[in-house]
Amino acid sequence: MNTKITAKDFFLQLGVIVAFYASAIALITLLFEVINFAYPTITNAYQYYFPSISFQVATLIVAFPLFLFLSWLLQKNYVAEPELKEASLRKWLSYITLFVAGAVVAGDLVTVIYMFLDGQELTAGFLLKVLTLLVIASGVFVYYWREIRNAISPSERNIWRVGVVVLVVASIILGFMVIGSPASQRERRYDNQRTSDLQSIQWQVVNYWQQKESIPETLSELEDPISGFRASTDPKTGAAYEYAKTGNLSFELCATFTHATPAASLSQDQDSIAPMREPYMRIGENWQHDTGRTCFERTIDPEMYPPTKSFR
Repeated sequence: MNTKITAKDFFLQLGVIVAFYASAIALITLLFEVINFAYPTITNAYQYYFPSISFQVATLIVAFPLFLFLSWLLQKNYVAEPELKEASLRKWLSYITLFVAGAVVAGDLVTVIYMFLDGQELTAGFLLKVLTLLVIASGVFVYYWREIRNAISPSERNIWRVGVVVLVVASIILGFMVIGSPASQRERRYDNQRTSDLQSIQWQVVNYWQQKESIPETLSELEDPISGFRASTDPKTGAAYEYAKTGNLSFELCATFTHATPAASLSQDQDSIAPMREPYMRIGENWQHDTGRTCFERTIDPEMYPPTKSFR
């Protein structure tokens, strides 16, 4: 016979499971970001990877303590009213969690076995992600399996709580150690914006060349009241970016960066990077930079970017 529960019990149990899922997803995503940064994937396309753990950490800071608090309230209710443990809602939520955790574990094992049998490389980053999911999903499965069977004693429950708190705190600390502090991540966002600004200016110079068959002498010549374009300035200092015309078809753009291009952006196949180091502007061009003042030399290829007059 199913035990009836009140609205308070319903939302309390629902709150526990929602806070749990939010915490678990944030923890897994946080660890994945750390793994991606420490063991970047090698691809054939040049890319810039600026990982961020801000949202994951913010979610853990809010959702995880909420999960602990609601779980504590729920256990108090179970002590006061033991019959609530037999409520159908509790069993449904617990079995759903068991199903999800079991599916994750099975999916991980299938993926690892498939990649091994298929002859694919099992990289350190991939194996660490699999291990992360296995540890977290297995822990969730074991805990909720014992919870459904009412086999967890108060002392064992406290051990679980301490272990999870240590795991979450250690993961947050590890994330900041590997990726950097919030201040460091803010500086990386400034660097990312500087790169984006230089790209925008570059393409305005290309457009200027196509329209007038000449390179502008200064950035002020690019200003257009109709299109509304005005050369961006450094997002932190407000200083103008350096620009110099170096030839009839060439120019140079400079900016001062706080950090060097992240390692994840540099771990590309060298054969794919080499062609991008040519001075011609094309998709995938090199914006790799070191710390401090860095200049990018560009030469326009008239065949790739012909003047608009040639189409008339």
